[in-house]
Amino acid sequence: MAIAELVMPKLGESIMEATILKWHKKVGDHVTLDETVLDIATDKVDSEVPSTVEGVITEILYNVNDVVPIGTVIVRVETGTAQAAAPATPVAEPVPVAPVVPEPAPVVVPTPQPIAAPAPQPVAPPPPVQAPPPVTEVPYTPSAPMVELLSKPASNRFYSPLVLNIANSEGISLSELERIPGTGSDGRVSKKDILQYISDKKAGRVPAYQAAAPVYQQASPAPVQMAAPVTAPAPVAPAPVATAPIPEPVSTPAPTTVAPSVIETPAYQEPIVPVIPAPQPAPQSVAAVQPAPQPVVAQPAAQEPIKPASRFPEQQAAVYSAPVPPAPQAVYATASNKVSDPSGVQVTGATEIVEMDRMRKLIAKHMVDSKHTSPHVTSFAEADVTNMVLWRNKVKNEFEQREGTKLTFTPMFVECIANVIKRFPYINCSLDGDKIIVKKDINIGMATALPTGNLIVPVIKGADQMNIVGLSKAVNGLADAARNAKLKPEDTTGGTFTLTNVGTFGSLMGTPIINQPQVAILAVGAIKKRPMVMEGPDGDTIAIRHMMYLSLSYDHRIVDGSIGASFLTEVAKEFEKWDINKRWFHYL
Repeated sequence: MAIAELVMPKLGESIMEATILKWHKKVGDHVTLDETVLDIATDKVDSEVPSTVEGVITEILYNVNDVVPIGTVIVRVETGTAQAAAPATPVAEPVPVAPVVPEPAPVVVPTPQPIAAPAPQPVAPPPPVQAPPPVTEVPYTPSAPMVELLSKPASNRFYSPLVLNIANSEGISLSELERIPGTGSDGRVSKKDILQYISDKKAGRVPAYQAAAPVYQQASPAPVQMAAPVTAPAPVAPAPVATAPIPEPVSTPAPTTVAPSVIETPAYQEPIVPVIPAPQPAPQSVAAVQPAPQPVVAQPAAQEPIKPASRFPEQQAAVYSAPVPPAPQAVYATASNKVSDPSGVQVTGATEIVEMDRMRKLIAKHMVDSKHTSPHVTSFAEADVTNMVLWRNKVKNEFEQREGTKLTFTPMFVECIANVIKRFPYINCSLDGDKIIVKKDINIGMATALPTGNLIVPVIKGADQMNIVGLSKAVNGLADAARNAKLKPEDTTGGTFTLTNVGTFGSLMGTPIINQPQVAILAVGAIKKRPMVMEGPDGDTIAIRHMMYLSLSYDHRIVDGSIGASFLTEVAKEFEKWDINKRWFHYL
């Protein structure tokens, strides 16, 4: 028996450790090749760790939530155990089968025909006895998952690259994947879950679950059917009598029962209207106590002929009598649910405690570590991006038709930044102790907000090697993958510089935190129209221009103020020099 060791895999060049989220196996369990053993998480993405061998787990060295360095042994597996147990089972089965076959043959030959006749009779009853068990098992198998598949789609759930690859190969769409119940951490779908779903789908059990989904659609007309039993007793009465005069009284109450149900709905939809004329029955008492509200009461008096609740005198009387005891402030507070008297404010002191999810904890730790590691300095600049705005508005429709992808400002910003980084190599580096590592590749990360509110930074590799078409495809592809939880570990590693667009959320500027181990990050604000003084050969003029603020945070250990401010100024100039007549399709 050999002992194999399963180690924590390497998930990226900058990832040095991972956190164990969940164990799918325990000591003594048998694992097959490529079967998921555990789920792990890094500050970039979550992933599943498959087994590299087949055998029985003999030792698990770490627990859930333990942080394990990359390359550390986490599981020991004993190989060859399953192969020894397999041949033992078939050896015992053929021994009893061999004598059973020849025994009935000699018995049938010497015996007369009347003896052979009863032999098939006892044999016939066993088949019908075996038929009912599978009938009871078939409805039981889909019953459990049928309830789970009817739940709300988990649109914010994370899917590992392994699960997404299996889904793509089997033709399972994202909407269908969101319906699959998960047994992983936070309801995540593991490899075992999707393989089980695929096997059920091939066996024909999944369509039964999907057909049960309309049950929720029938729940809305259910209350309408509940009103029908009110008239249901009517047909029960004519059944025993079977006479003509009975249906006539049945038709008479039918409209009376329907009429109040139809009228009740508008009565509840117009609660404010009866409240406004409420002081009308007792204006004298209100005027006697406090004459100030009299002009307010005069306004509802003008609307007196409307009286929408006059058809229900009992309800109207209750509404009139209700506002009399409280103070007049309660009448004014009814429409907006806000009081005009500070003494009527009620402070409950209620609070809600929400625990951070795992990704938010990692982001918080990453940001604090960055602040502790790098002395941050932030410089600001202003750029006139009018040429960028006009050029994009002119070509975006043709660009999308020709290239099949949308043209946004992000690839335009990335192209300008990559051109300037070539002139400032210290912006594109990292620090290792007292050594400066200058990166020759320009890999620009773009901060992307996820539907959950968290943040992730996919990286555009080789940004200086792509034109505006290639950058647009790369930006849109990474953004879609991030929002749909389809990013791979290599998509978030290797960045040398980061761009964050705080203007997407309406901010004019920001002070971003450096994404370690980088030394600089650029934030672009919202584009706003402002009157600006334009210098020309004939003097100064005032024009409406599209302006934007830029802010650069940089590590003062490597980048001084002169380099940081000069780089930021050159980026602003690069934005302003954008050619409004640029022919992007000539690059193809």
